[in-house]
Amino acid sequence: MDITTLISPESVIPNLKVTSKKQALQELAREAAALTGLHERAVFDTLLERERLGTTGVGNGIAIPHGKLPQLGRLHGLFARLERPIDFEAIDEQPVDLIFLLLAPESAGADHLKALARVSRLLRDRSMCEKLRGTDSAEGLYALLAESEAQAA
Repeated sequence: MDITTLISPESVIPNLKVTSKKQALQELAREAAALTGLHERAVFDTLLERERLGTTGVGNGIAIPHGKLPQLGRLHGLFARLERPIDFEAIDEQPVDLIFLLLAPESAGADHLKALARVSRLLRDRSMCEKLRGTDSAEGLYALLAESEAQAA
């Protein structure tokens, strides 16, 4: 699963200004709706439903909110670097400042899991996260994420 098939330079937000988990999910839903053509409320409700099952704050300042929507034709990703870390109810109780949103079609099956695993592997790399936290342009963030793909190949 190639990260660059999930995100594009337009789906990278370098300084998302939010103060809560709910607000972060709302803003990400708004951005995802603009990129996918889906209704913002449908995206937000899907993300909220997933969070009710357990937090997608995976630790080390990272969250990977995700969900499936029947209207999608393919997997979509969105990466956001927050202006300030927020409480995301992460498993390690640390605030989150890097979020990778993943949306999949209902029929995605294993592809959804492969994409989640790829994103998780990428964001488990501490040096990659340090570079992402030190970059404040969408172009720079996208280049780092795409570069990680080239190194993994």
